[in-house]
Amino acid sequence: MKILVLGRGKTGSLVAEVAAERKHHVRAIGAKENAYCAALIPEQLDAVDAVIDFTAPHCVLAHIEACVKAGKNMVVGTTGWYKEIDQVRAFVERHKTGFVYAANFSIGVNLFYDIARKAAAALHHDYTGQIFERHHAQKKDAPSGTAIAIQKLMHESAPKHENLEIISFREGEVVGLHEVVLESASDRIYLCHDAKSRRGFADGAVRAAEWLAGKKGFYDFKDIWREL
Repeated sequence: MKILVLGRGKTGSLVAEVAAERKHHVRAIGAKENAYCAALIPEQLDAVDAVIDFTAPHCVLAHIEACVKAGKNMVVGTTGWYKEIDQVRAFVERHKTGFVYAANFSIGVNLFYDIARKAAAALHHDYTGQIFERHHAQKKDAPSGTAIAIQKLMHESAPKHENLEIISFREGEVVGLHEVVLESASDRIYLCHDAKSRRGFADGAVRAAEWLAGKKGFYDFKDIWREL
């Protein structure tokens, strides 16, 4: 496949590296090269099979619009745009392209989602809970998309209870640490996922692009990762 990676930050650079290791033809561009979506005009995208976006919340919607209009499949790991998710879904479906998004492309995190969903049953038994997330100091959004996803799926499992509070920390070079703490008068339950590197994010994003080849539609990675 010919893959265009948007973003030359730590994760974007690793996505390009993983894609090359998996024998894809890869081009990665940074913010300066893509100011005002200059690199996303149809002529520039003509030979591209898929675009993978790990950029920033303030520009990702413009990237999505340009790539989808050009008929290109997209994998989006950038977070902070989910308030517009219904409009983006409708846009993708109208242009009949393929689109996969995720707050987190790590297989481990997606397993953690399942564990957290099951653990939400504790809220029916006089437990209270909180979600803690820690990321590197340069991370743009807070709370993290992963923490919001955990909050949402636990609320879906225990809808009679209020959303769990999310507490965010930004410090040092922390890759990504997410904890769910459930507490009763008798005991305390800790659930934790600690990312040791960004490799899991990058590998999942590239595999999502491979899975998306030849498909149309709007997909959440947490619903399709088992098929990879």
